[in-house]
Amino acid sequence: MQTDPIRIRPAAVSDADVFLSLVDALADYEELARPTPDARERLLRDGFGPEPRFRAFLVELEGRAVGYAITFETYSSFLALPTLYLEDLFVLPEARRHGVGSAVFRFLAGEAARRGCGRMEWTVLDWNQLAIDFYEKLGARRMREWHAYRLTADQLRELAARGKTG
Repeated sequence: MQTDPIRIRPAAVSDADVFLSLVDALADYEELARPTPDARERLLRDGFGPEPRFRAFLVELEGRAVGYAITFETYSSFLALPTLYLEDLFVLPEARRHGVGSAVFRFLAGEAARRGCGRMEWTVLDWNQLAIDFYEKLGARRMREWHAYRLTADQLRELAARGKTG
């Protein structure tokens, strides 16, 4: 009897060190600063605390953690259904080309279907051709009619304070 070398499972608080090391690996891959100590605390609180803001999944290849995914739900008022939003999907470079990414994506599609989601959405950095090719090979469609926008925490505070009296 052969067992599947790829295992995907919900991350637990006991996985904190490996989870954070994979987040660091994604930051290194994207040439971004690694999360600060405060951000690391928030990641653990928001993922594994009493009121989780996201779900984290660990990806193991032959018993070794090689990737992770972070998801949360948004909601479509027009579909009147939840959307599974994929914040991160990362597989260590040395574990790629073993079917790990495809296995994770199929798992997440199943998770979205199980939750009754009307769709699954995510964003991809414009320079990450490897990811773009991967998603398009799976049949995902790039949405050209939508543009992503962002306000930072400082901008949020500034905007919220505008027009306040008293």
